[in-house]
Order: sequence, then structure tokens, then C-alpha cells
Amino acid sequence: MNKSDQPQGLEWVHDAACRDEDPELFFPVSDMGPGSQQAAQAKAVCARCPVRDRCLSYALDNGLDFGVFGGLTQEERREFARRRRSEPAPRAA
Repeated sequence: MNKSDQPQGLEWVHDAACRDEDPELFFPVSDMGPGSQQAAQAKAVCARCPVRDRCLSYALDNGLDFGVFGGLTQEERREFARRRRSEPAPRAA
């Protein structure tokens, strides 16, 4: 799939550090033992990704419940979203 074939708004995926990685890496079966090590490996890929923030936003905006996106596991994204919802809205100047 080339950039022009990508759905509108997802052009950033072509710049993702994970594009040449095995997708299974980003979907560990558990948060413990080998799954924890796998998640750490996935997060290491995310750490060097130039579109990490866009990936995280995509996962949050689309309710992706499984896998590592934007350097966060599903549990970490849930906690991030909870904190974000509980923050007071910025005041208009």
C-alpha cells in the first residue's frame, strides 16, 4: 500500500518505526512474564518513533483496547485516558 492508498488521516503510519516490525510484537498476551518482556520490546520501538504521539492519539480516539500503541499498553492507555478526563478544562483567556 502506498501513501496515496492510505485512508484519509492515516498518512503518518508510513513514518512509523513499527512499519517494518512483526505486528505480533505489539500484542503481548499478558502483562506478566514473557508478555511483559514483549511489551517492553514494543515500547522500545515506540520510543524511537517520530509519530508516537499521533499513534497514541489514534488509539485513544478510536478506542483501541488491545496492544501497544504510542508506547503505552492497553492498561496504561486506560489510565492515561482516565487522568485526561479528570483534568479541568483549560480556561479561555
